[in-house]
Amino acid sequence: MDTIDKSEQYRSIVKKVLTEYASYKPSYGDIEVTTVFDRESDRYLVLAIGWDNKHRVYGSSMQLDIKNGKVWIQVNNTELDIGQELIDLGVAREDIVIGFQPPYMRQLSGYAIA
Repeated sequence: MDTIDKSEQYRSIVKKVLTEYASYKPSYGDIEVTTVFDRESDRYLVLAIGWDNKHRVYGSSMQLDIKNGKVWIQVNNTELDIGQELIDLGVAREDIVIGFQPPYMRQLSGYAIA
């Protein structure tokens, strides 16, 4: 598979994972969970916006980027094993980078270093 086809496949998988996760509404507060897909920069995230009682809620629970044909997990503030989910849907283990870990730790992750 050439790089363009692989990138398109990975975009589709990333969107599927994030869209499914964003479909679950938090059990507390008045919080909207939405996806932000920036295809030009290949940056994809789940964003929560709203209020939990008197506390403002705003932030990204997941962010995945596609860089140089690899899926970079930049943020995962969930209990979901995003790496395994990506593998189950067809992303090669060697094409997943745990971007929130320092480079010297990535070699221990079982995924790509960069």
